[in-house]
Amino acid sequence: MFRPKNAEEITEVFALARREGLTVTLRGGGNSYGDAAINQEGIALDLTEMDRILAWDRDTGIVETEPGVTLQKLWQTIIPDGYWPPVVSGTMYTTVGGCAAMNIHGKNNFIAGPFGNHVLDFDLLTPSGDVLTCSREENPELFHAAISGFGMLGCFIRIRMQMKQVHSGLIRVETVRTHSLGEMADEFENRAVDADYLVGWVDCIAGGKSLGRGIVHQAKYLPPGLDPRPSDSLTVAAQELPSNFFGVVPKSLMYLALSPLVNNLGMRLINSAKYHGARLQPLGHTYFESHAGFAFLLDYVPNWKWAYKPGGLIQYQCFLPKEKAVAAFEKIIEASKRAGLPSYLGVFKKHRPDPFLMTHSLDGYSLALDYRITQKNRQSVWALTGAFDKIVLDNGGRFYFAKDATLRPDSISEFFPEENLQNFVALKDQCDPENLLQTDLSRRLFPDYFGSARE
Repeated sequence: MFRPKNAEEITEVFALARREGLTVTLRGGGNSYGDAAINQEGIALDLTEMDRILAWDRDTGIVETEPGVTLQKLWQTIIPDGYWPPVVSGTMYTTVGGCAAMNIHGKNNFIAGPFGNHVLDFDLLTPSGDVLTCSREENPELFHAAISGFGMLGCFIRIRMQMKQVHSGLIRVETVRTHSLGEMADEFENRAVDADYLVGWVDCIAGGKSLGRGIVHQAKYLPPGLDPRPSDSLTVAAQELPSNFFGVVPKSLMYLALSPLVNNLGMRLINSAKYHGARLQPLGHTYFESHAGFAFLLDYVPNWKWAYKPGGLIQYQCFLPKEKAVAAFEKIIEASKRAGLPSYLGVFKKHRPDPFLMTHSLDGYSLALDYRITQKNRQSVWALTGAFDKIVLDNGGRFYFAKDATLRPDSISEFFPEENLQNFVALKDQCDPENLLQTDLSRRLFPDYFGSARE
């Protein structure tokens, strides 16, 4: 693994790979759920030391960064001036370069679109040694392909973005219980016209009439003047997540308490307690929460994934048109239950189409499902996700490369427009004619295009 500090050192790694006949994978924070940043056959280029904020304009809200800047460093830089990143992931430890390469989406995709919507321009260093400035006006095809191109066309070395102005460090959150996925989708449709964020937690273990029950969280930015002390809430300290539960128990040890519950019975108890606990809240319950507290739920328990040791977990996320989403998602949840492999976490989001070449998004909904992997169940889980793929493809759905571990090339050819892929391959030939940039994911899903280095 190499950790370059500048573009010159990246170029040196490309030259080394060329001489040694190796391939190169670009790696940001390493938060993808699958093999998007893994390269068992070559070099990993870790960009986390290229983490400078190059420019910040508090008057316009425009920021310019290197690719290794984390969302944590980004929001900590801009929040005192009344700004927040317009699109964030569920963890603050993803990097700007990784967010752009995977074109991440947040809980506000239905209104804000993906991360790439807020990128103004960037400099891309290609394996050929060229530095290409790309925007919607300059090299527009490459702009829309490198964003969403999962690191196959070159390395971002500078990214300029527009941030979102906020008038408080707090947002107003409202929660509502739903008795089914259909009811949850109806709540999303009714609330989307007035919400800034929408996300649904789905209990994927309950069955019968309770199949797909859950809780919707709606969040809205505060208008000017509602927060009496914005100078206090718009501070880094006010946004920091607490390091202890109840001021006593270190969160860094909480995964140890979770480990005995990461099984079918334990998660059934947790889900039931979560769902029925919402009954204690009045209808339309609202409360105020910090931006970081609402956005970065995955960071509340550090190392939470360790609770899934030794085998870990995968996430299966699929996207379906809104007319077919609920019925297809119900089939997927039911199939999991019949196989004795229920998802331990279900997350429901609303989406809209975007103009990026390798996009996963559409006018509809996504459901993200977490599955524990053990030595005994791995083959069964992979077989189960294959059955899911058929349900998704039969209903015009799509998949998201940052959260994929199980897709196969034949699935890609069924859902991904051939024209998009051919255009992407043409840009790949221009930017990386020797096919140096590869990952385990690119070889798994696109063996005919990115299967080996070219002579």
